[in-house]
Amino acid sequence: MKDRITEEKIERLISQMTLREKIGQLNMVPSPSGEDEAVFEMLRRGEIGAFIMSNTAHAYSEDSVSADEALINKMHRIAAEESRLGIPLICGRDVIHGHYTVLPIPIALAASFDFDAVRECYSDVAREAARDGIQWAFTPMLDLARDPRWGRIIEGPGEDPYVGEKLAEAVVKGLQGDDPSSEQSVAACAKHYIGYGAAEGGRDYHKTEITDYTLRNFYLPAFRSAVDSGVLTVMNSFNEIGGQPTGSSRYLLTEVLKQELGFDGFVVSDWFSVQQLVNQGVAEDEAQAAALSLNAGVDMDMSDRCYIDRLEALVTEGRVSEEALDEAVRRVLRVKFRLGLFEHPYVPVYRQDRAAHMSRARALSASCMVLLKNNGVLPLKKNSRLALLGSMANEKATLLGMWCLDGNPNHVISIAEGIKSKIEEGGAVNGCGTDLSDEQLMHLQWSDAAVLCIGESRYVTGEAASLTTLEISDSDILLAKKAKERGIPVVAVMCFGRPRATEELEPYCDAILYAWHGGTAAGGAVADILFGDVNPSAKLPVTLPRKTGQVPIYYNVSSSGRFVNGYYGEREHEQNYLDCDCTPMYPFGFGLSYSRFEISDISLSQDSIPYEKLKDGGKIKVSAKLRNISERDGWEVVQLYIRDRVASMTRPIRELKGAEKVWVEAGDAKTVEFELGFKELGFYKGDKSFDVEKGKFEVYVGNSCYADLKAELRVI
Repeated sequence: MKDRITEEKIERLISQMTLREKIGQLNMVPSPSGEDEAVFEMLRRGEIGAFIMSNTAHAYSEDSVSADEALINKMHRIAAEESRLGIPLICGRDVIHGHYTVLPIPIALAASFDFDAVRECYSDVAREAARDGIQWAFTPMLDLARDPRWGRIIEGPGEDPYVGEKLAEAVVKGLQGDDPSSEQSVAACAKHYIGYGAAEGGRDYHKTEITDYTLRNFYLPAFRSAVDSGVLTVMNSFNEIGGQPTGSSRYLLTEVLKQELGFDGFVVSDWFSVQQLVNQGVAEDEAQAAALSLNAGVDMDMSDRCYIDRLEALVTEGRVSEEALDEAVRRVLRVKFRLGLFEHPYVPVYRQDRAAHMSRARALSASCMVLLKNNGVLPLKKNSRLALLGSMANEKATLLGMWCLDGNPNHVISIAEGIKSKIEEGGAVNGCGTDLSDEQLMHLQWSDAAVLCIGESRYVTGEAASLTTLEISDSDILLAKKAKERGIPVVAVMCFGRPRATEELEPYCDAILYAWHGGTAAGGAVADILFGDVNPSAKLPVTLPRKTGQVPIYYNVSSSGRFVNGYYGEREHEQNYLDCDCTPMYPFGFGLSYSRFEISDISLSQDSIPYEKLKDGGKIKVSAKLRNISERDGWEVVQLYIRDRVASMTRPIRELKGAEKVWVEAGDAKTVEFELGFKELGFYKGDKSFDVEKGKFEVYVGNSCYADLKAELRVI
């Protein structure tokens, strides 16, 4: 919400600015060296509004510059004390899923369904980053993704709009806190607006074809949630939608984002995305690219100098109005005021409790790991003799995941270290090898179980890391097969960033823990689960296919004219593939626990509701009984789905509308309640209007999208 006094200050500043100084506020440049006098002179002239504290678009841990406190303070001092108007800088960095204490990759965070814990841990991230002079983090990434061949699926919430909404809220509020002007808060940046996750063939940066119906019902909700949560900045995406790059789309950036959603912060381009309008064929040169982007609603230009080099002439020529320029400057200044940068631009000094950050990160990492299979072998006994096999047993750097600039691999707990820390008298850890070798396999004959640690390098995940094959490698499958042939249980710990096709591996495993790239505390969290100190509770935020050829496969698919979807086992004799079962290997929302739960007694507060009452704020309460029928206390994620049976447009077979993570003691039972209102039952129609259509809805409660506990509701 705009503050009148702040807006008055903004207008006074704009009235004093030269054309060049206005354009300077829209110019973001890469981090300079400590002796870059040309950059410092630009600062003095008011020609730089922001720095990206990086020197590459592909920010890997080992080749990106670190945040230098002395340099950052020097830049702030020049801007605040040596420029004509003293307008502060804003320094941004790719603090994606952690700073020094690294959390699991975002898709894993979504698996936790513990969004309060995610928010708390992102508050820790903000404290660490702000202490290093970072005032702006380029996260959360909110790209809904249904194709795991796309490497950047690791950075987002998965395939579901509801999960995207909850993750957006948690990360934005965690980073920005209750008061974004606090010295321990940083600005969040919702990206990549919009549709980037729908790139054809999973090929990064590629075109997309998304109808307005699909855009509004699936891709937009997470960004709407970020805006409603107060996100200060948004980053536009590289992709085009239906022939128009998002960076030149006034409809998407201004009409939808700024006007319809009410976003009043600023939009920053992705790295060189203004200049790339030339490559995309909608701009003849950089000048036209700059005009298209500014007029569309891109307020700040990241790194390619199109604005600082071209806008002055464009305004003079009348191709960009000074009113449009002023609006962009107004938005940038508004964010700087909200962050309190005019009062405290310099790097703050305060104490941090890194041990507490690490403790919370470890708990969150464990709550993100999905137990996919367990034939009774888990939890392991602490006096077990274990053969520890596979390439990920001693790995550290990969567990940090991609887009991790400041995490130190030396601080990572490896899986081997985590397991060894749990072993008690009589137990042993044999092996820890990384190759398929006779020596490694020899350890099996002295072991009670084999722990097979497999995964993928972080270099085949993230940006520009698309794959055509999602199957587990032949060498890992062979290792599992050889271990299984020895007649001892095989536990697979799978450290992948993206969903993988596991059909060929699964038969050789007695238990499978999908551990993702789990961050600094990953190895300790794995051990906590394997030995039962933590009861697993995570659920898949994305479907795991059997084979690559099933992709894209996602749970919230609509029904087709013939029964060829296959996800829910519809008409098994009418399969859509001749060489593969149509169902997923593991469905959305699935995940096991060491406890056993029973969900029963679904009930609606009323089985019908008038449309008018619903539109006026009326709610239907949905309740179900959750029983822990085991001897172990545990968490269960109870999930609420709906299906609109008949509508004017095809609707999903299942849509997640609520999820509650509930702790239930052994033998106890709890009533879990949800609410369905106009928002949950409605959808955006072809004319862009949001409405609820009268008719029958099926309401499901369960522990995955395969929920079969059903009630019926009518809107009359």
